[in-house]
Amino acid sequence: MNGKKDYYELLGIGRNAGEDEIKKAYRKLALQHHPDRNPGDKQAEETFKLISEAYQVLSDPQKRAQYDQYGHAAFGDNGPFAGGFDFNSGFEDIFGDIFGEFFGGAGGRRRRQTRGEDLRYNLSLSFEEAVAGVEKKIKIPRHGPCDTCRGTGAKPGTSPQTCPTCHGRGQVSFQQGFFSVSRSCNQCHGQGTIIADPCASCSGVGRTRKMHTLSVKIPAGVDNGSRLKLRGEGESAPSGGAPGDLYVVIQVETHPIFTRENLDILCDVPITFVQAALGAEIDVPTLDGKVKMKVPAGTQSGKLFRIKGKGVKDVHGYQQGDQHVRVLVETPTHLTARQKELLKEFASLGGEDVNPIAKGFFDKVKQLFD
Repeated sequence: MNGKKDYYELLGIGRNAGEDEIKKAYRKLALQHHPDRNPGDKQAEETFKLISEAYQVLSDPQKRAQYDQYGHAAFGDNGPFAGGFDFNSGFEDIFGDIFGEFFGGAGGRRRRQTRGEDLRYNLSLSFEEAVAGVEKKIKIPRHGPCDTCRGTGAKPGTSPQTCPTCHGRGQVSFQQGFFSVSRSCNQCHGQGTIIADPCASCSGVGRTRKMHTLSVKIPAGVDNGSRLKLRGEGESAPSGGAPGDLYVVIQVETHPIFTRENLDILCDVPITFVQAALGAEIDVPTLDGKVKMKVPAGTQSGKLFRIKGKGVKDVHGYQQGDQHVRVLVETPTHLTARQKELLKEFASLGGEDVNPIAKGFFDKVKQLFD
């Protein structure tokens, strides 16, 4: 029998505890027993290791399931998770850089370079361009490194100087009770450097606003609202940080004939009364040109036909939709006297099979009132 204490008991939680409850319990105990708060206390150090071990197991769904089934044996020499534990990883996952500062982690935290802002560009495409794909040139206004100072912000011939207050760290630390707390340096505003003689072109910022022309390849199959990410094509960052990204948002123009539903294309095609009644072969427009389609005799208005493989390819090229054609039977207008006479003759010859839909409707109406 393994003499280790139960992990749930170590953290003071029930076996049905959720992720947030586990994290909260560990955070409280870690603050209490961390070796930096208890220098020279071997018991506190050992307790911290045990609760860290418990947290690493119970915060991982797979490890927790193995522990619930096999107990500590799951992590023995022959267990599926043999290999020991990292007693710092769980603590760092929860507290991150903040407690690295509080507990005076390895030399303190160094300044982080600011990343440039992301940009958005709305790109209008025709229906055909969105379906087939296209390459477009776009112009975007954005900040870029100053040509005069090459982005340093300092006058040519000079260079930024290390901040004498924070010594290049961008932060200053001070003691507050048990903790060593850091804040952004007021003199360099967190940059770690100061510019004594700024560049006249950019006023020491290191960036100037310019128009940039980019070539953007739009893949086939994009739809209204699709977003393309161009990494590193956003705003440049001050002080040499990484540039942001550019997001191109697609706006597809309305087509006079076609509409789109996912990967399928829909269109309405008018046919005459005679074509619907007797059947016909008609021309149907597609994005690849006209194709022939057979309309069977007796086709009703609103009937949908499918032309396979004439829809939109998905952006990955794995599949392609179909084109759905809805036929609309046009009622003849401006009839001649002879045409009217023929229609009346047609009506007089009509039997039960001439207008099955109408007959069925009126039969139902008659049943309601009989």
